Amino acid sequence: MKPIKTVIAVTPAAALALGLASFGMTGMAHADSHSDMADHGTMHVTKTPTCGCCGAWVALAREEGYEVEVTDTRDVTTVKLDADIPGEMWACHTAMIDGYVVEGHMPFEALSKLLEDRPDITGIAVPGMPGGSPGMGNDPSARYDVIAFGGEAGEGEFFYQAGL
Repeated sequence: MKPIKTVIAVTPAAALALGLASFGMTGMAHADSHSDMADHGTMHVTKTPTCGCCGAWVALAREEGYEVEVTDTRDVTTVKLDADIPGEMWACHTAMIDGYVVEGHMPFEALSKLLEDRPDITGIAVPGMPGGSPGMGNDPSARYDVIAFGGEAGEGEFFYQAGL
């Protein structure tokens, strides 16, 4: 085979292999940096069985080092009502970890802050489904607010801003 044809034939495969290798290393380094997340116990996530973005968020949580147990149900409303999540803060899935409620496509930096600071609140929420949030495109530059609720936060107060 002529040298130029060899380069043209091999380049796409080499680029794919390099990309996959670097993606794997990045993911491993990131997960290792959060290895203490398992110290907070199992995260219980309740979602609908057909929600792909919720499944994507769960996969990212596991990559971050969280131990995750999933309950699929068509009745997520009851879970939200039982957890006293204010209606304007509802999102597609609800998680419980270490005594806190975590609603929606939460950035893991905010979740870490919650578990480290241990404020006297019921939980934190990312209302709706903001584009770019984890599981919704996972764009680190996406900007949206995380709201605390219950306890000292009352009906809701600013907790964290993603994308800064």
